[in-house]
Amino acid sequence: MDRIGVVDTMFARYDMGAEAVDELGQCPGHGQRFEVIHRTVPGFKDLGVECKKLIEEDGCDIVVALGMPGKADIDQVCAHEASQGIMLAQLLTNTHVLEVFVHENEEEDPERLAAVCVDRARKHARNAYWMLYEPEQLRRRAGQGVRQGYGDAGPLVAGR
Repeated sequence: MDRIGVVDTMFARYDMGAEAVDELGQCPGHGQRFEVIHRTVPGFKDLGVECKKLIEEDGCDIVVALGMPGKADIDQVCAHEASQGIMLAQLLTNTHVLEVFVHENEEEDPERLAAVCVDRARKHARNAYWMLYEPEQLRRRAGQGVRQGYGDAGPLVAGR
């Protein structure tokens, strides 16, 4: 049975991991073709090593890494460092890790920020599923300005 990893953090102000796990649970083949391994770490700088462990120790075929950087400048620097760790985990394991960060400064309104968390976590969980089982779904959407967290931007059209 294949495995999809989900790793989230305690630092996040929304439980994006639960959204991702629920979305994957609605995908065809859950429980028969693949299972979800869910882990939680303290903060987003811990995501890289946990992703690597999910891949190497738990046999995950792809991982969704969810984090929520705060509004402060130092949080943005730390988010960049965390992203570098996630990219390194991908390169060292030759396995995709979908980084799903929702920055607190994306929205001032807490309800709108929560909606971004839900949308981004669910869409990236579905993207992970598609990468493993239905890559044609991604190809169909190439160049379409598809977004996670907000409405789609739409494609650019040349000559107009």
